[in-house]
Amino acid sequence: MTRVEEDEIRDQRIEYEIIVDAYGPEELAMGWYCYLDDKISTPLKAKCIAKRTISPLEEGEEVEVLGMTSEDECEHEMFVMVKWHGRQLGVPLAQIAVVEADEATREAVEDWHYWVNRGCEF
Repeated sequence: MTRVEEDEIRDQRIEYEIIVDAYGPEELAMGWYCYLDDKISTPLKAKCIAKRTISPLEEGEEVEVLGMTSEDECEHEMFVMVKWHGRQLGVPLAQIAVVEADEATREAVEDWHYWVNRGCEF
């Protein structure tokens, strides 16, 4: 994934809404998990934007996002449940982009992509 230019408005939203009270990796993960779980409306249509060795998705492949995985699965990276070839499985949120969803969902997913692409981590 490529690095992105600084976005002051997005940075402020992340700092004041998502990670405001986070004092360690676990709290950062929980802040992001709660934010994404609250903002993402499912089901939504998404497509794979990057191949990952931990995921069977191919670049360009479309999937239906069903929701966030469990909190336990998101301790180091955010994962969402998708419908894929008749099954449900968790894939990294950074691996997919919104194709069709409401504005709040799109903004939340793009916030996560921005944070990851700026080199931030838990």
